[in-house]
Amino acid sequence: MRILIVKVSSLGDIIHTLPAVTDAANARKDVVFDWVVEENFVEIPAWHPAVDKVIPISLRRWRRNMLKTWFGREFRSFRNRLREEHYDLVIDAQGLIKSGVISRLSKGLTIGLSNQTAREPLSSLFYNQSYSVPWDGHAADRVRQLFSRALNYRYSKPRVDYGIDLSRIGGARPAAASGEVLFLHGTTWATKHWPEAYWRQLAGIATAAGYRILLPWGDEREQRRARWIAAGNERARVLDKQSLTGIALHMLAAEGVIAVDTGLGHLAAALGRPALTLYGPTNPALSGTFGRRQAQLGADIDCAPCMKKVCGYRGAPVIDADQGEAFEVRPPCFAAHKPAAVWRHFEQLLAADKSREIRFSHP
Repeated sequence: MRILIVKVSSLGDIIHTLPAVTDAANARKDVVFDWVVEENFVEIPAWHPAVDKVIPISLRRWRRNMLKTWFGREFRSFRNRLREEHYDLVIDAQGLIKSGVISRLSKGLTIGLSNQTAREPLSSLFYNQSYSVPWDGHAADRVRQLFSRALNYRYSKPRVDYGIDLSRIGGARPAAASGEVLFLHGTTWATKHWPEAYWRQLAGIATAAGYRILLPWGDEREQRRARWIAAGNERARVLDKQSLTGIALHMLAAEGVIAVDTGLGHLAAALGRPALTLYGPTNPALSGTFGRRQAQLGADIDCAPCMKKVCGYRGAPVIDADQGEAFEVRPPCFAAHKPAAVWRHFEQLLAADKSREIRFSHP
């Protein structure tokens, strides 16, 4: 049985689909997957042994000129490749209009979420068969439910296996005794950013404890932030520009990860690395890091989680004067995550991991 997965973006959403692939491969030994994914993320599906072909799509580039794209050679090449195979099933695991359109461009019985449970209800118009999956579950488990119903099998909800074959990344995982900690400071929404001053304080605390800090970045703005965090700290290093494979290898070698709500944080979870993730406006119960060795710190302010890209807080300014010059914490939902407390939680996570008494937060 050959199945096409349509899950084109974002990084976290793609990673959340991997446990469903593992479930299906364990339940149906005859299943093989192909996967349509944004060109920037093609490395991720290829790490799973049940995925045969990865078909890149360039929607982010194509959106700049849709008319030119529709009649262009690149789109025709993508469409022809998509239609080379007649699939037994085509599963739209995204539930968006764009993913629904891609599903119908392929050959095969199209499956997706119902108009009551898809992120964009009109996407259900593109499916031959749809399923209702409750909204109150974690994003990764919603995909697992969709796959299990489409393929008629049961799975163990507590057992989360992303199924990544480490040899496909670049070899077996080295012993994590590097003394390195990865800071994942970059994210998409402005409201999901932990204050830069806190990152800098945390870097000082971590290096004083004997660790070395690695700071990856994805664009020029993130590179400037990484340099600011590392400034004056000889044990903090700004990495060169990395591919997803390069980031994964650093994660595998590091002793742990501290992150904001970002796709790379989900990559750390998929690789089973000890990771502490800081949440402000978003809800870790619905889309947080998922699996073993994961801990999350959520906001304790009344308006969080608001799920907003623009902070709507209208209360009195939240001022932090604990370390040197006072500054306003924006967004204020991060005021609960002081660097000293964050480091204390992280050390507890590492200690639990090393003693094999891991207590992980499972949404």
